[in-house]
Amino acid sequence: MGDIKPALLTQDLDHLVHPLHSRRIHSGGHVWVRGRGALIYDADGRGYLDGLSGLWNVVAGHGRTELAEAAQRQMSELAYCSGYAGSSNERAIELAARLADLTYPSISRFFFTSGGGEASETSFKLARSYWKIRGYPHKTKVISRQWGYHGVTLAAMSATGISGYWPQFEPRVPGFVHIPSPYPYRYEAPAGSSQGVAAANELERAILREGPDTVAMFLAEPVQGAGGVIVPQDDYFPRIRQICDKYDVLFVADEVITGFGRTGKWFALEHWGVQPDIMQFAKAITSGYFPFGGVGCSEKIAEALDESDTPWMHAYTYSAHPVGCAVALRNLDILQREGLPSQAAEKGAYLLTQLRAALGGHPHVGEIRGKGLMCAVEFVRDRATKAEFEPADRVGERINAEVQKRGLFSRLRGDVFCLAPPFVATQDELDRMASILADSAAAVLG
Repeated sequence: MGDIKPALLTQDLDHLVHPLHSRRIHSGGHVWVRGRGALIYDADGRGYLDGLSGLWNVVAGHGRTELAEAAQRQMSELAYCSGYAGSSNERAIELAARLADLTYPSISRFFFTSGGGEASETSFKLARSYWKIRGYPHKTKVISRQWGYHGVTLAAMSATGISGYWPQFEPRVPGFVHIPSPYPYRYEAPAGSSQGVAAANELERAILREGPDTVAMFLAEPVQGAGGVIVPQDDYFPRIRQICDKYDVLFVADEVITGFGRTGKWFALEHWGVQPDIMQFAKAITSGYFPFGGVGCSEKIAEALDESDTPWMHAYTYSAHPVGCAVALRNLDILQREGLPSQAAEKGAYLLTQLRAALGGHPHVGEIRGKGLMCAVEFVRDRATKAEFEPADRVGERINAEVQKRGLFSRLRGDVFCLAPPFVATQDELDRMASILADSAAAVLG
């Protein structure tokens, strides 16, 4: 099959524009043709360990024929119908009821989207409309965090706290404010203060600076994913919940990456005994087999929509798509039947141990961190001072090239290498991931 790859890449370069488009990067790219378990295969016939579950989403692994069968069956019965008010379908009703039992007790009503970016947009509009209905029309601002990723549609990009996504598309949407991430490796708290509480108090300062009567919501990933797998301190989110309650700010959990077991719990705020007012989800709900996502909200928010005299003017053609709902339902069967969230907890702890054994002594490894089956290795120029490499050194990019030579495919944020393999990855595959990354770091950094 290897002889067809150059022709495919030529056609690709002639006709496709890619997410994060770069002709330089893509000219030596992959053309994926099949997958099984935690492995994906290039058109040149070579197999790679899928170190990021596609894009954090293929949690049940590649090649799950029962998910394809669920889609086929639903397509044969009812491929599509509108989800607009006055129209529904059995699978959407079934999925919403099931999620109400599975998610946080605070979350009871659901709106379905095609993915995480649409979920972010829905949260912004849901929060703003809620406050308008309740008589607070000026509560419109969104506070999010540095290194947070919430999508790259224009408003979602404005909430995303990774600045590299901004310059080509500015001006950003007004009304979005960023505070520092709790980032335990780098956040500097005042002397004598709890780092987690001090980081959470950045939210209170921002609310007071902007004016509590102008802030609609605080948006946060329980564990920041694309920003480098940043795991918060144990006292961070309990304090966040207190602050949101004090100032009447909706707390929105972006569980697009962390939801459905990635951190070892079904939903990640369970680690800290905290519940949100709104929850965003996507990715793992269908294991990536169908583009699907959504937003869950509390009954008090849903009741405001119910009581309004005018329709809620927010809509997507593919909201509550019956095929997406059918695939999600079957995927939830797999997650529950095979205990995959528990497997993510166990395998994540194992992978973290292997990474620390393989890389912990390297002079250019600043931190190895993780929660469940999402881990990261942060490479630094100086371990003692935590000084970063210069961007021109392209350390992360060079390590990533070495990793791919050795049969592992994943992504990074700068010089932070991320790993979040499918929950079905075997111990041997996790061992190989740690070994490959260690060998690649040695090849680049000595």
